[in-house]
Amino acid sequence: MPVPTLVTERLILRGITEADAEPYERHFVDYEVIRHLSAEVPWPFPAGGVGAFIRDRIVPVQGQDRWVWGLHRQGVDGVIGAIDLRRYGERKNRGFWLGREFWGKGYMTEAVIRVNDFAFDELGFERLVFANAVGNERSRNVKLRTGARLVGVAPGAFVDPAYTRQEIWELTKEQWLAWRGR
Repeated sequence: MPVPTLVTERLILRGITEADAEPYERHFVDYEVIRHLSAEVPWPFPAGGVGAFIRDRIVPVQGQDRWVWGLHRQGVDGVIGAIDLRRYGERKNRGFWLGREFWGKGYMTEAVIRVNDFAFDELGFERLVFANAVGNERSRNVKLRTGARLVGVAPGAFVDPAYTRQEIWELTKEQWLAWRGR
């Protein structure tokens, strides 16, 4: 199944392709963005690493139990962030990042709402599990604003070595539908 284009009030979410590498890299390769991510993400980030990541790790599995969208906003050239949905994931079904200049404007909350709708309504997910570094308040707040429930704290490894624990969140289809007021 191809990755569908999803639309929100202010954003267009399109499946990531190799053509997105340059703007992706421009907003992603920033320690303040990357530091909150899993230690699997290298730092310093290698030159050309985004293009290789898209080519080797995203494109071959797009739409096959993994969907990765680039967030596009009118008036901005290229992606400003990305959101990743996985049917099967170790402790998480969804992850995201957003370029620093776009923080605090509600873009990620808007994207998460649309992706959650897609996961539950179109893909038939019954439950989503998320994780974030304890101390990553922006990510935590997106989860709180979109109906997720904190279910635990566990050890975790992140790019920023000061983060050593992760919060585990859950959102069931039933909770999502209640949150959406359906």
